Amino acid sequence: MTSRNDQLDQLCSQVSDHYVFPDVANEIVAVLRGRIAEGTYTGLDDDAAFAEAVTRDLQSVNGDKHLRLVHSVDVVPEHDAFDMEAYRQQAALSAYGFARVELLAGNVGLLDIRSLYDAGLAGERATAAMTLVAEADALIVDLRRNGGGSPDMIALLCSYLFDEPTHLNSLYWRASDTTEQYWTLPYVPGARYGGEKPVYVLTSAYTFSGAEEFSYNLQSRSRATLVGETTRGGAHPGTRYYIGPHLKSAVPSGRAVNPVTGTNWEGTGVQPDLKVAADDAFDVAYALALQHVLTLGEEGARRPVADAAREALQELG
Repeated sequence: MTSRNDQLDQLCSQVSDHYVFPDVANEIVAVLRGRIAEGTYTGLDDDAAFAEAVTRDLQSVNGDKHLRLVHSVDVVPEHDAFDMEAYRQQAALSAYGFARVELLAGNVGLLDIRSLYDAGLAGERATAAMTLVAEADALIVDLRRNGGGSPDMIALLCSYLFDEPTHLNSLYWRASDTTEQYWTLPYVPGARYGGEKPVYVLTSAYTFSGAEEFSYNLQSRSRATLVGETTRGGAHPGTRYYIGPHLKSAVPSGRAVNPVTGTNWEGTGVQPDLKVAADDAFDVAYALALQHVLTLGEEGARRPVADAAREALQELG
């Protein structure tokens, strides 16, 4: 059985070899070595408690929330800490991240997205969701319970919200010393919502990682109004590595670089345009969307839409 010291040695090597900022990696390893010498982890036989203690120390240098030791109830595959089959099952049992897709009263689209699964796995569901809301007059994207996901899915979803090719984000990778660009796609299946109609993105203090990128991409291009709370602040993607039967490390090996701002949201979070409590964000955004709908006229087919928008706005108070 691998000892705690062996596990910590392995973790230190992974941080040294892969963490996106080599100088910071050296500082983090020095902290861990110091804690080991102090006997901080002695007696932590429970894997969950051990992971929690080590994670606090990993994040103590620069607060990188992507850098952590993860406890897994299920056994971690020794040769691949990322279990693709488990990932597929998780996606299938959670509607591929799309918890709610609806056309609200007043012709306002709503997407409640809880996770951004890889586009190769969940792309068909994303297309179905975006096609349903394509003809809406306004769109609300709820990311208040979204902890992140794949940059490919982010690019796919954003592609439905722009009319012209748009550089969304770049990821710098330490291992190859290269930068990978992410653009809107030249073609998307289904109908685009388009680049002119209003978009409201709901955020919370839980919103993290890829969900933050989606929000930041749109905000930096003045394509959406962000409503809610400042997000958690994690802009460093990475990889998971085996540590023990129920332990794996998450080590960021890249960093986001926004083409407009030249920076990212690491440590600061994405700041909403309208700062309100997360619980109030939907009502605020929906009211704004309905007010927009009422500017579009009330003639012909628009009459029942305007009536419904007016009634919904009154119900919001």
